[in-house]
Amino acid sequence: MRNPLSDRIVTIPPSGIRKFFDIASEMKDVISLGVGEPDFDTPWHIREEGIYSLEKGRTFYTANAGLKELRTEIRNYTRRKYDVTYDADTEVMVTVGGSEAIDIALRAMLNPGDEVLIPQPSYVSYVPCTILADGVPVTIELEAKDQFRLTAEKLREKITPKTKVLILPFPNNPTGAIMEREDLEEIAAIVEEYDLFVLSDEIYAELTYAQNPHVTIASLPGMRERTILINGFSKAFAMTGWRLGYACGPAVIIRQMLKIHQFAIMCAPTTSQYAAIDALRNSDEDVRHMRESYDQRRRYLLHAYEEMGMDCFEPLGAFYTFPSIKRFGMTSDEFAMQLLYEEKVAVVPGTAFGDSGEGYLRISYAYSLKSLKEALGRIQRFVERLDAKK
Repeated sequence: MRNPLSDRIVTIPPSGIRKFFDIASEMKDVISLGVGEPDFDTPWHIREEGIYSLEKGRTFYTANAGLKELRTEIRNYTRRKYDVTYDADTEVMVTVGGSEAIDIALRAMLNPGDEVLIPQPSYVSYVPCTILADGVPVTIELEAKDQFRLTAEKLREKITPKTKVLILPFPNNPTGAIMEREDLEEIAAIVEEYDLFVLSDEIYAELTYAQNPHVTIASLPGMRERTILINGFSKAFAMTGWRLGYACGPAVIIRQMLKIHQFAIMCAPTTSQYAAIDALRNSDEDVRHMRESYDQRRRYLLHAYEEMGMDCFEPLGAFYTFPSIKRFGMTSDEFAMQLLYEEKVAVVPGTAFGDSGEGYLRISYAYSLKSLKEALGRIQRFVERLDAKK
């Protein structure tokens, strides 16, 4: 019988996150600190709008690009929040989560052999989506000494004549790193110098804890026409299950992304789109409340790491910490697996996000303080046993 599978897809490994949670799902009394999902319910007024849309029978396809009313609100939101304006008709499209936007942006932009620069550690989808789009992923290893920010020096080192796209994954999953305006200005100058394009994944843009507000590279001079800005509703609005994201960018690119979306998806969920209109109009206070809660948890975890002697740079975005476990002489996989079996705490090894994540763990604080305190108590017992063996 002929092999029914694509050689390319077979060579792509499954997500490194899933292994630990498949094991954890079969164990009792496990505390998971690994899932990147808000523990808050979607705010009631958003849910109510979704329910109302069903009651009104709004269950038909929308335009491929999404409801015009939603695209207009996205346009208003990016202008209000990030000082960048798009044409709602030609430069904004609604997708099934931010992940679809990443996928179709790369497929719309890449020719076979084009190189995509991917700072790592970073979200697990960038490399496989690049490969599936016939591109060549080129990783840029970020370091704790730079606060896991992308530096101009590291970027220049990886650019070749085949480089076409730079992915900017900030605020970052898994490290929690951010890029400030001055960082982005240096990157933007290099992007223009080498005639590159940017895919800026800003799904955690609302969850930043620095003194200065989030800045999108698309707002910098000369960058709007070079940038696909990707965002969504999952993280900031606690709407993971609604599966809704969006992409904004030059009409020439959005038009081709929309073509792929037409054939593969048709349109994003109609109910979710109506709910998202309300989210953009009326959720500033909800987002502020959730951000303050995450910040409290973030500071608690950093204090707990300091108490147990674990190094961890201060993350200023998203809802993850990335503590180092290098002093224990174990790989990230070994540490995470032993912690799971001995203390029933599930975390994600840093290597799930690229080779440069070795020696680190991703620990999410999208959980209640009660759960975090119990889990950190277990981790402390585990660390104390490891120290006693030295």
